[in-house]
Amino acid sequence: MTYKRLLNKNQEVIKKWELFVRENILDAGSIRSVIAESWVRCKGYAIDPYDGSKLVQLTEQELKKKYDEFMPLLVTAKPFMGSLYKIIENSEFVIRLTDREGYVLEHIGEEHLIKIYNPLSLGDGYNIREEITGTNAIGISLITGEPIQVVGGEHYIKQYHEWTSSACPIKDEQGNILGVLSITGSYEQVHPHTLGMVVAAAEAIEKELKLENSNRRLKLINERFYQITESISEGIVAIDQSGMIINMNRFARKLLGYGEKEAAGKYIKDIIAEGNKENIINDISHGIKYEEEEINLKGKNGRKKICIANITPIKIISNKELIGCVITFREKRVVHSLVNKIVGANARFTFDDILGKSQAIRHAKRMAKIAATMDATILLLGESGTGKEMFAQAIHNDSKRRDYPFVFLNCGAIPRDLVSSELFGYEEGAFTGSIKGGRAGKFELADGGTIFLDEIGDMPLDSQAHLLRVLEDHKVVRIGGHDIIPVDVRVIAATNKDLSREVEIGNFRRDLYYRLNVMPISTPNLRDRKEDIDLLVDYFIKKFCVTTGKSIKKISDSFYGVMNSYDWPGNVRELQNAIQLILNIAEDNSTLTDNDIPNNYKYSIKTDGFKIKGRLLTLDEIEKQAIEKTIEETEGNLRMTAKILGIGRSTLYRKMKKYNINIEYVLT
Repeated sequence: MTYKRLLNKNQEVIKKWELFVRENILDAGSIRSVIAESWVRCKGYAIDPYDGSKLVQLTEQELKKKYDEFMPLLVTAKPFMGSLYKIIENSEFVIRLTDREGYVLEHIGEEHLIKIYNPLSLGDGYNIREEITGTNAIGISLITGEPIQVVGGEHYIKQYHEWTSSACPIKDEQGNILGVLSITGSYEQVHPHTLGMVVAAAEAIEKELKLENSNRRLKLINERFYQITESISEGIVAIDQSGMIINMNRFARKLLGYGEKEAAGKYIKDIIAEGNKENIINDISHGIKYEEEEINLKGKNGRKKICIANITPIKIISNKELIGCVITFREKRVVHSLVNKIVGANARFTFDDILGKSQAIRHAKRMAKIAATMDATILLLGESGTGKEMFAQAIHNDSKRRDYPFVFLNCGAIPRDLVSSELFGYEEGAFTGSIKGGRAGKFELADGGTIFLDEIGDMPLDSQAHLLRVLEDHKVVRIGGHDIIPVDVRVIAATNKDLSREVEIGNFRRDLYYRLNVMPISTPNLRDRKEDIDLLVDYFIKKFCVTTGKSIKKISDSFYGVMNSYDWPGNVRELQNAIQLILNIAEDNSTLTDNDIPNNYKYSIKTDGFKIKGRLLTLDEIEKQAIEKTIEETEGNLRMTAKILGIGRSTLYRKMKKYNINIEYVLT
């Protein structure tokens, strides 16, 4: 977040704070709930939001007693605090340790800051509980038992609006709070990594407190803090003022391919790839800050790594002299994977979720399981509603890519002129309406995983050409851009069209068809696996009984009979919708019969809908076809036919005679 955006956001929070403290109006929708709850408590404490001078401080004797009581915590925590301070030294931050009652036991920071801001309870012996100093990170952690970062205007007392504080409770083995570790400083320096470091240090302290051997404890203190930086799932590279790499954590070394001893002594120019290399090095030398920027790093083997990085200059407070910088970064594919998980771009279904015992469905599942063990392109063929997306997700979850993104794109559901930008992304200014900074396409978001291209037959021809090139080269170029971005993606395409026919009439590229048709799998129609209908009916009834809160006492044979006699042109999706409709209107604890089934599901007409040779059918013709179809489906069982049609057998005989339906060989 830029300084300007941070300032604007803080001003917005302050306005909400002023509205609350002056008029008692709480706009809870725009304030974090944990902060809003704290403000309400502070008003209940009768704290003056404009007066932060009412402090509570221990006497020297009381403080000494506290030291004696919490000596094990102090002995264990102080080395971590010292090591933690080395990371944030000269950054106008203060590290504090409090006991379980909120009294400051130890602090580390620039002495001139302590002297200036000591009235804000930074020093030893002051109490930081919420009921004394209002909303603050330490106070909230003591109440909730959870880590938190409180920024600027979120503090209840106005004097603290220029500060940010990140705090994490330290607990014993039983989960009881022993104290709180925090980092406090100017809100202009706020960064989410600060809270991460505090949490990591607090967790390390908790683990150290469990150790009984004092000698081993001292050794493990150093090892545990080393793990704080080593276990962070982001690359961290420290650079001095000459551009030399001082330190590189394990994540960074692994990503760039360096050994622990190889990293030190390298220069920043050795890990920045060509392209914007000179600009970045120049910006670093001038102390220019980067936030969430896409940067190309270079590994030891020369291979380019596209990363999302932050570059934070390190300056001496007194004279603002630049003494180096810290680069934190994550590989772009990892960031995209996290985004995909947040927005739900993942596969939920497995092969166990694909129900059926018919030969057709068992064959399709067997082929799909074979395909999952390979990395070839898959083409799913089948009518709408046959579960092509479910098959795609099951294949992904059964493959080696299961831990990576599953990204879905319906090629027929977005405007034709936007298909390419959705698939391959675009650079800033590529076209009217493009967002600032550009956007990654589906292939980049799916890197390492699977992309499912549904309705591939509706893809425009120009996008087909781009897709073919990606399938052949495993590289994408964003629209309006020039950089070649390597992608490792498994493609699963699906269509309900006859692609070979589409090729012949010129709607689909022949070369793309052959590239996609490496592993074709047909998802069977429901009418071709009638033996699965009862199983699916039972499953959907059970499912919708849960969602509707109803129970079904029994399902009659007539109900199953009608379900089996219908052709289900919409396949499993139509069956699911039909059961949902039936359950919505059914009485609770009732028996489902054919009378509960809407009339449009009680017969199937094999002609052109309700037409014969373009002519609309009369009611008599529709009734005749319904009787003939039902007799055929029940194999001449007139008793069952009458039951399914909802009429008596005498009425059935009369209607068969009326329509000249042969009854000589049918069963009674």
